[in-house]
Amino acid sequence: MGQIIVEKDLDGIVGLCLITPAVHGDDRGYFMETYSQRDMEEAGLNYTFVQDNQSMSTKGVLRGLHFQINYPQTKLVRVIKGEVFDVAVDLRKGSKTFGKWHGELLSEENKKQFLVPKGFAHGYLVLSDMAEFCYKCDDFYHPNDEGGIAWNDPEIGVKWPKLKGKYKGTASAEGYTVDGAPLKLSEKDQNRDSTKGLNVR
Repeated sequence: MGQIIVEKDLDGIVGLCLITPAVHGDDRGYFMETYSQRDMEEAGLNYTFVQDNQSMSTKGVLRGLHFQINYPQTKLVRVIKGEVFDVAVDLRKGSKTFGKWHGELLSEENKKQFLVPKGFAHGYLVLSDMAEFCYKCDDFYHPNDEGGIAWNDPEIGVKWPKLKGKYKGTASAEGYTVDGAPLKLSEKDQNRDSTKGLNVR
């Protein structure tokens, strides 16, 4: 396991992991292994990833909090340009940390990767002028299988950095800013319900 350092069970949430790769650099630039199945397995992380996704977003874009309903996915996420605050919320029934969230700053500078297992809602907020976000999935995309909860649900209480605004009882982005830039969400994410139906503590 010479190429990665793995921090497991972040904030006591079983399964959440932060992976820091070894970066070999000099005055020419750097080299790193962005993924090694051998290193992952040696760390006890036995996943078979079948799809890679990539997206670009501008400052103030918040994507989330999303989960898959019938075909849950484990995700291994990283940022190759810019900086985001990435969040996972435990929605696993019977979990001792059901409803608890954990967030990580992921950036092109720190090159950290966040492992989010099946059964979590996931989302991120772009803090830089723009960000390119990449993630591996251990199941293929299934249309019409996406669920979601409100990004600002007070029962969850995610503390999004650099975000200013007042909760008005809905998931609307109206009135919120990130470093002066307006918060930007999809129409679908602005109409997400709270977690009350999920019995979050």
